[in-house]
Parts: sequence; structure tokens; C-alpha cells
Amino acid sequence: MVHKSERLFQLVNLLKGRRLAVTAKQLADKLNVSERTIYRDIQHLQTSGVPIEGEAGIGYLISECDLPPMMFTLEELQALMLGSRMVSEWTDPVLADKAHSALAKIEAVLPSSLKQKVDDLPYLVSGWSHNQAQQAFTLTLRQGIEQHRCVNIDYSDAKQQTTTRLVEPLGMVYWGGKWTLITYCRLRNDYREFRIDRIQTVSLTELTFTTHGDKSLAHYVKLVQEKYKEC
Repeated sequence: MVHKSERLFQLVNLLKGRRLAVTAKQLADKLNVSERTIYRDIQHLQTSGVPIEGEAGIGYLISECDLPPMMFTLEELQALMLGSRMVSEWTDPVLADKAHSALAKIEAVLPSSLKQKVDDLPYLVSGWSHNQAQQAFTLTLRQGIEQHRCVNIDYSDAKQQTTTRLVEPLGMVYWGGKWTLITYCRLRNDYREFRIDRIQTVSLTELTFTTHGDKSLAHYVKLVQEKYKEC
């Protein structure tokens, strides 16, 4: 079942830019819902300010004008587009796919006056240093973080010595060059950091852990900030 907000977005896309009206039945068939649902959705969109023209029995289309829901400034759009491109290149395949989807949704409803300006965004997001293996690792690590499950990692340090570690994954930090996995080491009873590009294998375990005020990503970041304040 498609969520209502997603269905409304799809409905706007089906109507936008068409020269001929589309009947409620055609829309219902496309979205796999009843005509009554289409009528309700059309009324909801019209009430929200979307310039839909037409009526039951004849069909509907969106008049040529900027859509009110896209109320972002150019700089806000550039920030959203840049952030989505960074996620699509630097995170795991699932988040990357969602970032591509978000970009498509933004671009689908961009007013024509802003499309070229957004296309000319003066930032290039390169994914050259982020290979597919590392992105696959981040997916497993994210699952461990979200589900509070320990992970086993085979890690190669700066001296190229490989060790196996069982750690509690708390979060991942991008320092502007490399992703770092922040963990709590059960053996050392302290935080430990691992560069993701040096991780050789990752496996999710059934062992669970809990976070609290003295063991969390936020607490780790606070300690780092205090450390560098003293320098």
C-alpha cells in the first residue's frame, strides 16, 4: 500500500506538464486505487494550493505555473541537492538509492526558472575514493548501529597488521576525507575508532548492547571536542 503522501506526489507528477486532461479513471488505474480516492486526492491538492484544473467526468491537469509546495530558495535547493549527492556517493547502497529517489522528486517539481540554476551547482561530489566494498560494509555497520547489535570486523591497521575485533558500533563520522566507525570496545572498556577503508570484512552478530549518557556517539563527540579545546 502506497502512503498517501507518496501517492499525492505521484499524482502531481502524472498531471504536471500535460497538455491534455487525464480522467480520474486513468489516474486510478495508474495508481492502483479507486476513482473515489482520486477525487479526494484532487480535492486535497486543490485545497493545498496546487493549481489543478478540470472536473469529474472531463479530466484534470495542472496549469502552467510554479507549484506552491516547492517553497525553497535557490540556496536551500542547492543545499538539498548537494547533500543528496553526497549521500548518494558516500554512504551505503540503500541510503544511496533513497538519495537518488529524493533527487528525482526534487527535480520533478522544480519550477523551470530554477532548474538551470540548480543544474549549474558549482560543487562536484566525487565517489572515486569510496568503493562498492566499503559501501557494502557501511550498510552492515548501519544495521548494527540502528539495531544495537555487536559486529565482528577484520581490521588492517596503519602497519598493515590485521586483527579481528568484536565491537559495539555507535556511529560513523565523516571527517572530510574518510569515514570512521566509532565503537565501544568491550575488551578495553573504552571508545575505539576504525577507518572504514581499512576494514576487510564485517559481520553482524546476535549480541546486543545498550547506550547511555557515558556510552554513545554524542558522548564520544563531546569528549573529542573537550580534548581539542585543551590543545
